[in-house]
Amino acid sequence: MPAPSAATFDRLGKLVAIPDAASRPTRPVVEAFSGRELATIPVGTAQDAVDAIERARVAQREWAARTPLERAEIFHRYRDLVLANRDALLDMAQAETGKARVSALEEVLDIAMTSRFYARLAPKALRSKRVQGMLPGLTKTVVHHHAKGVVGVISPWNYPMTLAVSDAIAALLAGNAVVLKPDSQTPYCALACVDLLYQAGLPKDLFAVVPGPGSVVGTAIVENADYLMFTGSTATGQLLAEQAGRRLIGFSAELGGKNPMIVTKGANLREVADAAVRACFSNSGQLCISIERIYVEQAVAAEFTRIFGERVKNIKLAPGYEFGVEMGSLVSESQVKTVSGHVEDAVAKGATVVAGGRARPDLGPLFHEPTVLSDVTDDMECARNETFGPLVSIYPVSDVDEAVTRANDTEYGLNASVWAGSKAEGEAIAARVRAGTVNVDEGYAPAWGSTAAPMGGMGVSGVGRRHGLDGLLKYTESQTVATTRVLNLGGPRGLPPKIWSKVLAPFIAVMKYLPGR
Repeated sequence: MPAPSAATFDRLGKLVAIPDAASRPTRPVVEAFSGRELATIPVGTAQDAVDAIERARVAQREWAARTPLERAEIFHRYRDLVLANRDALLDMAQAETGKARVSALEEVLDIAMTSRFYARLAPKALRSKRVQGMLPGLTKTVVHHHAKGVVGVISPWNYPMTLAVSDAIAALLAGNAVVLKPDSQTPYCALACVDLLYQAGLPKDLFAVVPGPGSVVGTAIVENADYLMFTGSTATGQLLAEQAGRRLIGFSAELGGKNPMIVTKGANLREVADAAVRACFSNSGQLCISIERIYVEQAVAAEFTRIFGERVKNIKLAPGYEFGVEMGSLVSESQVKTVSGHVEDAVAKGATVVAGGRARPDLGPLFHEPTVLSDVTDDMECARNETFGPLVSIYPVSDVDEAVTRANDTEYGLNASVWAGSKAEGEAIAARVRAGTVNVDEGYAPAWGSTAAPMGGMGVSGVGRRHGLDGLLKYTESQTVATTRVLNLGGPRGLPPKIWSKVLAPFIAVMKYLPGR
């Protein structure tokens, strides 16, 4: 199965929110497997982003006037279109990122599940809700949810479909418009998904895609949007949070992670090893929530290291657009250099290579073997710094308490995995781990895929949450409307304040017996 055709790239390229795009400077988009040029993409400017936001503001007014149920109908159609066009989406995801097809499938399924979840949740969650007033019977209080306006989304290259579109789904259903800056390495993944949204009936100006440098287009979005959603590195997230803070606009971000796995002596080690392959090497390890540290109780550490090492040595590493390959390439030369640099630094300082350890240019320009290290010490670069690639280290620990302490000994707090002798034991350990999501008897998929539950990071791993009710309502402004009935709070006309206060006092005193008080 080949990469998408030139005609496909040409058609999708016409969807960028850049007037006279054909006359603009372009940058190449390459196939990660081979390094050959697939297409070019127009390079947007700050003014392009500003213009797109202004057009989005106009479209948003009409969009917000629609009922949430009317908006949801589009996303039910979108879900069906995503599933119907999944093969073409998988091809595009693989072409731009080099990921294995099974990792590309995660993106397509996530978009479909997210669209279904929010299309069903939004009509009920956004409904105006009456709550208990200040003085029951005398006040009526209603909470409304209004759209923010224009939401800026800055998405990364590692999951360029789901992280470009899934956050936007909630924002759009909440009544907002969206202006997206996709990563410059993977713009066509975003365009392929947005194209299906347009086919589902979404007004084009309501969701604009402006490719270009983050320092130019991204900055313009932060300076003009009403809310910002970002997925990427902690360093960039801190900068964007500062910029958003100066404007007092809302900001949400999923950032970096140095995610731990805990394995107790009661766990089924072969089952753990199979799952750890997914947890550590899905998407070639280029996943914010992938596992990079494994803490194993001393009693079974040697056995687990042997079993896991053998399993990793047998991972099928290859290019190709078919299922059956477990791991594909990395996305860029800089990623290969980072992984190689971390491995070389660790080995030079005394670490042992259990499996892998080498770049594989014989397979393609951006391939690196899935790598397992032991004997890793704190002075090695990979010990505390996020590799964001196919590299994981194994650390023997004396007991569960030490495992939890070391798992929490980090400034990050995004995801974790726990394997124990029983589900109850695993859940008890999970509650002690400081991470936004913790998976018992899996690596990352159950927590990520639980779209009804909030997902995000603690510490420097993020701000706010995606998924669940949190992931929808963050794109709204809550408004309280309280109506006074029968009497105003000043009391009946002509009644002395002293007497009115005597009437109010016992009334307020009995309110403690009312539900919710």
